[in-house]
Amino acid sequence: MVLLVSLGLLLFLYLLKIKKVSFGNRVLIAMVLGTVMGVIFKSDAKIIEPIGKVYVSLIKMLVVPLVISTIISSITSLENPSKLKKVGVKTVGWLMFTTAMACVIGIIVSTIIQPGVGIQFTKDANFKAREIPTITSVILDMIPSNPVSEMANGKIIPVIIFALLVGIAITIEGAKNVATVKPVKDFFKSFSQIMFRITKMVLKITPYGVLGLMASVASNYGLNTLLSLGKVILAVYIACALQILLVHGSLLAFIVKINPFKFFKKIYPAQAVAFTTRSSYGTLPVTLKSLTNRVKISENIASFVAPMGATMGMNACGGIYPVIVSIFVANIFNIPMTIYSYVLLVIITTMASIGTAGVPGTASIMATVVLSSMGLPVEGIAMVLGIDTILDMARTATNVTGASVVALLVANSENEFNRKGFELENTDELELSA
Repeated sequence: MVLLVSLGLLLFLYLLKIKKVSFGNRVLIAMVLGTVMGVIFKSDAKIIEPIGKVYVSLIKMLVVPLVISTIISSITSLENPSKLKKVGVKTVGWLMFTTAMACVIGIIVSTIIQPGVGIQFTKDANFKAREIPTITSVILDMIPSNPVSEMANGKIIPVIIFALLVGIAITIEGAKNVATVKPVKDFFKSFSQIMFRITKMVLKITPYGVLGLMASVASNYGLNTLLSLGKVILAVYIACALQILLVHGSLLAFIVKINPFKFFKKIYPAQAVAFTTRSSYGTLPVTLKSLTNRVKISENIASFVAPMGATMGMNACGGIYPVIVSIFVANIFNIPMTIYSYVLLVIITTMASIGTAGVPGTASIMATVVLSSMGLPVEGIAMVLGIDTILDMARTATNVTGASVVALLVANSENEFNRKGFELENTDELELSA
C-alpha cells in the first residue's frame, strides 16, 4: 500500500513537470505531500526516504568542486586586487550586521514568548556535551594543511581559504605575467561552467528528493513530541520569519530599493532546498543559480559572497538560535536576565558566529559557546536536542536568505546587479534544458 502511494506521488510530481508547473511550486507541493505521507503512514513512510538521501548525496557531491571553481573563477575575474579587498570587507560587514540584528530579534521574541518558563530540566538520553574549542584550535581548524584531505572530509572553510589564496595569487601574478596565468584562468572558468551544468542536472530531481526527505522528517516527529517544547519551536520560527520580513525586507526595500517579496519569490527554490536539506553548504548550488539566473546578480559577486555566507555570520544558526536557547536555559534554571545580560548576549553571539564557523555541528557549538560565555548551564541545551531537526529547517532557510540578501547588497554597491533583468517576470531558469 505504502509503496503504491509512494510511486503514485512520484508519478504525480513528474506529471506536474510535464504540465510545466513551475519548479518552486513543485517543490512546495512535494513538501506538503511528503509531510502528509509521513504523518499518515508514520514509520512505513520511510520506504521513500532513500530518494531523499540520494538527492542529498548528489547535492553534497557538488559542493566542494563547485565552491573551488566558482571562488577561484570569481576572484580572477575581478582582476583588480583593490576591488577584491573592498568586496570582502563589505561582505563580512553586512553578514555581521544582519547577525547582530538577528540576535536582537531573538531576544525580543524570547522575552515575549518566554520559552522554558514552567519547564523542569530533563536531560535528553542522547545528550553529550560538546567540547568548546579553544581560539587556537578554531583558528588551526580553519587553516588548510592538506587541501586534498580537507576536500575529501568535506571541511569547507579550509577549502574556501585555499581557493581564496589560489584566486588571489592568480590575480596578483596576472597583473605581472598575463600570458602565464591565462591558461589557469581559462581552466577554472571552463570548469566552473561545467559544474554549473552538472548542478542543473542534479536540481531536476529536487521535488522528488524533497518528497522523500519530508516524509522521513514527518514520520520521525509526531505532534505529541513537539507539544512540550512548542514555545521553543514557536519562538525560533517567529524570530526567523521576522528576521526575513523586517531585517532582510527593510534592507532590500530601503537600500537596494526593490520589492522584497519579488526577491523572496526569486530565491524561493534555494529557501525550499535549505528548509528540507537543512544544509547551507548543501544548498549552495541552488543558491548560486537562484542569485545569478533569477535575481540577476553577476556570477563574480554571487560565487564570492554566497560561500562566505554559508560559513560565517549565519543569521539563524549564529544569531537567533543561540540567543533563544540561552534565554530558554535561563528560564528553566530561574536565572534572571538583565539589560546588561542582553547586550552582552548580542555581543558574544555575534562574535561567536565568526569564531565557530569552521566547527562541525555549527548551531549546537555556537549555542554551547554562548551558554558557557554567559555563565549559563551548558547541559540545558540537552532539552532541545529532540526537536533540533524541526528547528534546523527554519534556521537553514533563514541563513540562506540572509546570505542571498548580503550578496545582493554587495552586488548593488558594486554595480553588479542587473536591475532591469530582475524586474522582468522571467521564466523558471533553474530548469533550462541540459
